[in-house]
Amino acid sequence: MFGVRGERPMMMAGGENGKGLIVPLEKFGIKLMSIGLLVDEKNAVVWRGPMASSAIRQFVTDVNWGELDYLVIDMPPGTGDIHLTLMQLVPVTGVIVVTTPQDVALADAKKGIAMFGQAQLKVPIIGLVENMSYFTPAELPDHKYYIFGREGGKRLAEEYDIPFLGQIPLVQSIREGGDNGVPIMASDDEVTRKAFSDFAGNAARSIAMVNANINREKVVEVVG
Repeated sequence: MFGVRGERPMMMAGGENGKGLIVPLEKFGIKLMSIGLLVDEKNAVVWRGPMASSAIRQFVTDVNWGELDYLVIDMPPGTGDIHLTLMQLVPVTGVIVVTTPQDVALADAKKGIAMFGQAQLKVPIIGLVENMSYFTPAELPDHKYYIFGREGGKRLAEEYDIPFLGQIPLVQSIREGGDNGVPIMASDDEVTRKAFSDFAGNAARSIAMVNANINREKVVEVVG
């Protein structure tokens, strides 16, 4: 999706016990690391939970990330070992829930929200974004067809009182950009670019509010 097919990360000195560090790939000003960069695309990655959790741990501790504005980890659907490992491994600022509008997807999103709200995890929900919100054909940019239902994600965010971060349309240019390695923000599709830009801006503001609340709670704990 970033146009780095066939490239492989390099290694550098500096890791613990002389292991070295993985140097992430970089494209469009974004540092990238994925299992897909380490295995042949024709091979299946058949891992049980502990192996997948180990890979997540390695990507956090054994990669030379350097200075970052944000570290975004794209998690698989569900509420399994990988999610728990990440919560235990690093101080996660918060979670963005991604859903599509139909009831089946919303049911899974509810489970994710419930998991992160459990007392032993208690990870803040930064907000919810609705993907594939509506279909807009290229020849009719002002038309919206709600193929998967209408505003299900927005209603869910209101139900759980969490920020609604935006709606991402289902358009051909997003798929083409993913296949060609040119993200939509690097294209000339102004309408879709605005949808992603609005989502990113809302997410950044919500993250800032979460961080402010965390810092406030720390001050209260110290004073108390």
